[in-house]
Parts: sequence; structure tokens; C-alpha cells
Amino acid sequence: MLEQIQKAKKTVTRKEMISIINGYDLSKIQIGMIASHSALDLSDGATDEGFQTLAVCQKGREKTYSRYKRIISKSLVLDSFSDVLRADVQKKLRDWNVLFVPNRSLTAYVNVERVEKEIFVPFFGNRSMLKTDERKYQYELFQDAGILHPKKIESYKLIDKLCMVKAVEPVKKIERAFFTCASPEEFLKKWKSIFGNSITLLEEQMNTDEIWIEEFALGAQFNFNYFYSPISEELEFLGIDRRIQTNLDGILKLPTQEQLNRVFDVRYIEIGHESATIRESMLEEVYAIGEKFVAASKRKYPPGIIGPFALQGAVTAPDQRIVIYDLSPRMPGSPVLYSSPYSKYFFGHNVTSGHRVAMEVRRALEENKLEKIVT
Repeated sequence: MLEQIQKAKKTVTRKEMISIINGYDLSKIQIGMIASHSALDLSDGATDEGFQTLAVCQKGREKTYSRYKRIISKSLVLDSFSDVLRADVQKKLRDWNVLFVPNRSLTAYVNVERVEKEIFVPFFGNRSMLKTDERKYQYELFQDAGILHPKKIESYKLIDKLCMVKAVEPVKKIERAFFTCASPEEFLKKWKSIFGNSITLLEEQMNTDEIWIEEFALGAQFNFNYFYSPISEELEFLGIDRRIQTNLDGILKLPTQEQLNRVFDVRYIEIGHESATIRESMLEEVYAIGEKFVAASKRKYPPGIIGPFALQGAVTAPDQRIVIYDLSPRMPGSPVLYSSPYSKYFFGHNVTSGHRVAMEVRRALEENKLEKIVT
């Protein structure tokens, strides 16, 4: 019957997903995910809560997950991550009682609209919010929430102050190419150093929102990791990480004279994470921003955010305001929350995003409230 629905309309409804998971053997729920990005964090947390785990791997990238047998119960190796769209693969996931937790790699390797409409496997979280990985949807959410965010610059020809440019990496398309500039001339110079002389490509990207220009938020950078529980209807602040970026990190570690004597093509490709804290007097604003975001998500994408999310921003000077310029509307890639004090203040022990997801699933099972966490 389900296969007939898929062929007939190819549109997932929340009611159908709740019906599917209620038909599972709930004593054998498995936590499933794309084997990349935050899969180990999620699998470790699921294992701690007594769940079996399923890593959906891409052929040639499965060896990492075969090494962590304590936390990876089973692997499903596909030719491509996008094969998760296949009806036979989805049937396996349902037969194995999989509750799927989306991460950035899912939305990077599989078309987001197809994820939203064609994957007939229950998701933990709000699948309709996955599109907000894209800048234009983030911008709309920040505006609706009343969260301080950088002003968008509509064209590189209008640049008259320091700006951050966000585009698609020319070689590795799933990565974002970031660079700063303060004038149209500097923009074109840096654009050509990354993308070549193709102004046609530039104009195409400007017309499709694949390139985004915004005022640069100058300040101390933080990635604020939250969790919203639709069961308790509470917002939790799990902690902070900061991004290690290549080759920016290497350049900044050079002596000043070495930096001045050479010309570098600075890249902002995220390659790692480090833990951080923030002044205690700032926590009221950290919570306030998270609460504004949760409220806006309920208005624009009902039922709103479910589970983990992260807001990336900077604390500016001298006013010490938090400016938010990026959003992770699903599992953030922040495994260093193991060392965060903020979750320990709340729970009495350190909790990562992955562990917190598993805790919410366990509670939903025990209280018969799966409909609160599934879409």
C-alpha cells in the first residue's frame, strides 16, 4: 500500500509518518543517519540510551564506521548517499524499524525538496525546516524572529563596506566558498582567484541565490547549540563550539611578518571544532535568541523546530550584541559538546546533541508521545 502511495503522489505527510512509526516494533527502534557529519556523535548517544544504530554509508567511505563497532550496530552501504531515495532502500529502513535523524550531509548530498517529499521513513525533527540550510530561508526566519542579523547586499556592485561573500565551492560543490571584500573591485579580484574569469557564472549565481553577500559581522565568533523539546516544551542550551577553518587557521598561526610578506588565497572551509564558553552575563541573550527562533519556527514551519539546532554568530564590540549569520536547522556537527559545562549545569552530566536526541526518543517511547517528535 505504501509503495502505491509513493508512486501515486510522492508527498510525505506527517500523519503518514506517525502511522508508520506506530506500526513499528517499538522495542526494536533503530536510530538511523547518513554516515557523515555528526553520525558518530548521534550513534554514541543512541548507544548510551540503549538503541541499535544504522549508518547509511556511501561505498568507499564505510571503513570509518566499521571501526566503531561499539556504537554502529549495522551499516547499509549504498553506491551513493542519494540512493536513500530509492523505494527498496526505504523499505529496508522501515523493515528495520529505523527512525531517521537528518544531518547536514543528508541535505548536502540529496536534493532537499526530494528529502522533504519522497523519503517515506519517519524522521526525528521537522523535515520541512531542512530547506532553511539555504540562506534565503534563514534570512526570512531571522527577520520573522526579530533576531539581529547582517544586512544582505543585493549585488556585488553595491559593496561599500566590509562584507562576507558566501558561494558554492567550484570543485567540491557541497562546500561553501567564503571570502571577504570591501569594494566591487576587491570582490571581482577575489572571485576570479577562486572561480576563474567566468563572469557568466557570477551572474548566474547572483540570479539563483547561490551567491550571498552580507555585511561582515565583526566580533568574537560562537556557534550556539540548542535543543528544543516538544514534549516538555522547553528550550535547552547545550553549549558552544567554534569552527576550525582551512586554510584560515593555518594563516593565522603564522608569525605576523610571515603573513605580511606573502599573499594568500584565504579559504574558510570548516574542518574541525573546538569548545568554548561565553561570559555568564551573556547567557540571558543567548537564551532569548534561541526562544525567538523557536517561536518563529512554529509560525513559519509548524510544528516548528524539533530537537537540536544551532545558531552561528558573533558578539560585536563595543555594544556586545549577538549578531546571528548562520543556522543549522537539524543535527549540528559539534561533537566537542562533551566538554561543554552548560549541559552539565542543566542535566548534571555532559550531553551532546546526539545523546540529547536519543534521550528525547527514549522519553517519547516511554510516555507514548512519538507523534510529538516525528515528521
